[in-house]
Amino acid sequence: MRIREILQQKGSDVATIEADRTVQEAILRLNEKQIGSLVVTGGGGEVVGIMTERDVLVQCGERCIRLPDECDCPSTVGEVMTKDLVTGSPDDEISYVMAMMTKHRVRHLPVMDGGMLIGIVSIGDVVYAHLRKTEFENRMLMDYIHGAPAHS
Repeated sequence: MRIREILQQKGSDVATIEADRTVQEAILRLNEKQIGSLVVTGGGGEVVGIMTERDVLVQCGERCIRLPDECDCPSTVGEVMTKDLVTGSPDDEISYVMAMMTKHRVRHLPVMDGGMLIGIVSIGDVVYAHLRKTEFENRMLMDYIHGAPAHS
């Protein structure tokens, strides 16, 4: 199974935010959409990074401890985002993607095709797809062992 198949099932909608927006705006968008990351775009709409919950915690955590009554993150998204972006392609195999996400310790993987952002997958999406694939393969093996006709 490939990333392309995951995107066909979940859709290709990606929540984005511009690099010049404030971290506070990013937090509001993450909470509003109940998601864990925003792909960050530059002035021309190009992908320049990713803003994750972890980035917010690193940037704002210490400040909020010092100022609990006025927990505010005025920094821009571009200042705190992850700039060293790990991306996938629609033709990447799920096992490769799982290994890459684990190696780089990322939970959200923007999917690029020809320099264009076409979707995003989470570690949950990848694990679920892997589980479905494994269940299907197990079922086929059990049918073969027991002499049942193959399912289509």
